[in-house]
Amino acid sequence: METTDTSTWTHAQHLNANGIFVLMGSIDTDTVKPVIEWILHENFVSNRRRKELILSICSDGGDMSVAFALIDVMRSSKLDIKTVGLGQIASAGLLIFLAGTPGRRTLTPNTSILSHQFSWGSDGKAHELFATIREFELTQKRMFQHYKDCTGLDDAVIKSKLLPPHDVWLDANEALALNICDSISQLQR
Repeated sequence: METTDTSTWTHAQHLNANGIFVLMGSIDTDTVKPVIEWILHENFVSNRRRKELILSICSDGGDMSVAFALIDVMRSSKLDIKTVGLGQIASAGLLIFLAGTPGRRTLTPNTSILSHQFSWGSDGKAHELFATIREFELTQKRMFQHYKDCTGLDDAVIKSKLLPPHDVWLDANEALALNICDSISQLQR
């Protein structure tokens, strides 16, 4: 059996080795790449036999393409992924939170949630703008379907309560009522 000297490990490495990853900050390639690598490692390389992985999220949102890359990896995981919302989960961070295993999405009591329509600015030549509009439409459609799949809400409720023209801020109890999470609790061992 191989032994590893853990005296120089960081706190994050200890957490990762125990099936926990903390995703904090904006959603971009720098923050998401290690999460994707961790999930893939736990699914395909690790000899540990876990029932689930725990992904704790505190994020102000960010890059939608990067978020959907992580969502696809989460959905393909053989291991359940429990998501825990801490502090704030906004925009792309919320989409990642929603992708947790149904029944295993938990918010801490003081978590704030921001849901809003996808926004994107662009400039350029006409053909570039048409390409941007097409990507915008695809992302909007993908995001709407993700909300529908993860919450079980119908189109009208999603449009009026989660994706109206203005930003929607929710507390944990309001999120629970809209099926964004499955439970509210303090962190537990």
